[in-house]
Amino acid sequence: MARGISKTLVRLAAAAAIGVSAAACISEEFQRGYLLDERAVQQVRPGMNGEQVLQTLGTPSTVSTVGNKSWYYISQTSRRPVRFMGESVTDQRVLAVYFDRNLKVERTALYGVQDGKLFDFISRTTPASGQDQNFVGALFRGIGSLNPF
Repeated sequence: MARGISKTLVRLAAAAAIGVSAAACISEEFQRGYLLDERAVQQVRPGMNGEQVLQTLGTPSTVSTVGNKSWYYISQTSRRPVRFMGESVTDQRVLAVYFDRNLKVERTALYGVQDGKLFDFISRTTPASGQDQNFVGALFRGIGSLNPF
């Protein structure tokens, strides 16, 4: 009788160990910052005023410090393959809304990293060097494998 109970306990312990191992192997994905809504992004058109952009996209993550002429909405996705391991960034996007001096939208850009380079997913181009590219590039520095610089 004791032998039967012993076998049952061993089987239960093995089942519990397998269950705990399987639970620990489940990967997790985390979304931080602005949640990009493609439909809302497409609604932002040249000529819209700042108030209309706020109603469409909400409050930006940050604004340019010179003249309040650019608003940036920052989104980041990271993944942790196993619960007890660290996270790694799998995607980062920066939606930039550029305004003229009357706070009317001039253009928008959706920056990310493609093939190791900073890329605008709206115009489908790699931005030329300049002050804005330096600012956006700085947002992408230090995110590990996605660092394009």
